[in-house]
Amino acid sequence: MSKIKKILDKVLVGTSDANILFDDICTLLDHLGFEKRIRGTSHHIYFRNGIDEILNLQPKGNKAKPYQVKQVRNVIRRYHLGESNE
Repeated sequence: MSKIKKILDKVLVGTSDANILFDDICTLLDHLGFEKRIRGTSHHIYFRNGIDEILNLQPKGNKAKPYQVKQVRNVIRRYHLGESNE
């Protein structure tokens, strides 16, 4: 199983939102075709054509904030991202 698939599965399961590495969630969004803009030292802003939501992520130590992992999960599910036909 590829690293991206493992990260995607971990995000979609939703049982360990507080244990997702910030770098892993950034890698996943990059793989899913999001563009990134960094503001300041910690604000990573992700956007993609065809998706209304803008994801603004900040690390909490080396982890992603749990509520932001939930936002990413909701966007992935709403737009059916990461499915095999993409």
